[in-house]
Amino acid sequence: MEIFSYINIGGTIAFVASGALAGIRQKLDIFGILVIAFVTAIGGGTLRDLLIGQSPVKWLMDVNIIYLIVGISLATILFRKYIDKLDKTLLFFDTLGLAFFTIRGIEVGLETQLSTPSCIILGTITACFGGVIRDILLNEVPTIFSKEIYATACIVGGISFFVFKNFDISQTLLELLTFIIIIGIRFFAIKTNFTLPKIEK
Repeated sequence: MEIFSYINIGGTIAFVASGALAGIRQKLDIFGILVIAFVTAIGGGTLRDLLIGQSPVKWLMDVNIIYLIVGISLATILFRKYIDKLDKTLLFFDTLGLAFFTIRGIEVGLETQLSTPSCIILGTITACFGGVIRDILLNEVPTIFSKEIYATACIVGGISFFVFKNFDISQTLLELLTFIIIIGIRFFAIKTNFTLPKIEK
């Protein structure tokens, strides 16, 4: 049995809650909510594992991931009435998951001995593509393509990770600084309504 790192636990919980809340917002039944929560949590990690040739993908080898996803999904459903503003809560959990899984993807890339740019790309894929699948299944334009700063926060966070890695700091501090940068960029962009320039015809 694989022992979860706190990054896996934090990221999974955040994205499960994000997916479940998105399903609740769309008024899906309990099965639909579980499906959306599941793909949000494992979509990016599954694509990451396929890209690096990890077979079978990690969540298939650890039943605890499935138990965690189901448990957090049911808890989110049960306590949904205590969540005053669904959209803001969804945004909060989505941002946490984004930061956690960017770091996890980068570290998997380092374990696989990928180059720095490849690690940053892998971290971005791990963080973003569960949300892309979620939005597509809910018939929405994926946030990564249309709205606030999303993947850009992962990329900047990834670059920061490798900058900080050159300094004599602990792994925990390295991860914490990267985490703060990603959520800081994301919340700043939302607060100020900052977006990348759109291309007009």
